[in-house]
Amino acid sequence: MPDIRRRRSENVDGPFYVDATCIDCDACRWIAPASFHQADGQSAVYAQPVDEVGRFAALQALVACPTASIGVTDPALQARTRDAVASFPRLLDANVFHCGFHAESSFGAASWFIQRPQGNVMVDSPRFAGPLVKRIEQLGGIKTLFLTHIDDVADHEKWARHFGCERVMHSADARGLAIERKFDGREPVALDAELVVIPTPGHTRGSACLLYAQRYLFTGDHLAWSPRRGHLVAFRDACWYSWDELKVSMKALRHHRFEWVLPGHGRIHHAAAPEMAAALDKCIAWMG
Repeated sequence: MPDIRRRRSENVDGPFYVDATCIDCDACRWIAPASFHQADGQSAVYAQPVDEVGRFAALQALVACPTASIGVTDPALQARTRDAVASFPRLLDANVFHCGFHAESSFGAASWFIQRPQGNVMVDSPRFAGPLVKRIEQLGGIKTLFLTHIDDVADHEKWARHFGCERVMHSADARGLAIERKFDGREPVALDAELVVIPTPGHTRGSACLLYAQRYLFTGDHLAWSPRRGHLVAFRDACWYSWDELKVSMKALRHHRFEWVLPGHGRIHHAAAPEMAAALDKCIAWMG
């Protein structure tokens, strides 16, 4: 639970606040950017929400926070937290959802959910939270749990055990994990007519992206949008395996069409396919 006694001085006055347990995962800042920003290496409330949309977004950020570092002092808003809990997984586009309930064990990485007749897919693991489990049961469960890399597996065992889903992961990162389906090498692997795994070693040895319907690219920690730089980026300061290999992996994405970049860490980006291709080229040029 958030601790009002540890409320950060960087918060503006008002009901919403961030306490000193924040790990600077960035989740609240992209879920509710009108209220949260970074201040001295952690998040803080820089503007209290003034309308219903802003208040609900701030409550969703509170629910998603992996360390329960966000608090709200207004009893009426506290009562509305249950509505924010029920809003996850929240619809992003078409049949693609943001799971919320980020896990501290994956440093607050985002996870995603695809609802489809051929079998639902979860990408990376959120917290195994009761309300989220119940909602995903209502949406038809999980057939496939795709894990982009070793950093963002979180509660994958609990999700797999509960739903009996098949976990898919590159063997280079799956060592020591009870993964049902492993793949090797750098060549793309088709899971079915809509899902293509694209190995992207670099961030970790077994990092991989999942391309769905030639529109949605789930990138883990391989690729994300940087508001500060204004273009797509890779994480040079969080590259645990090889920056040179990451460059090669980034160039391999040129062969694939997509309109959405949905990362674990970093910001979402959406653009028409030609614009996305140009944005990817800009990232590659920036990487050197």
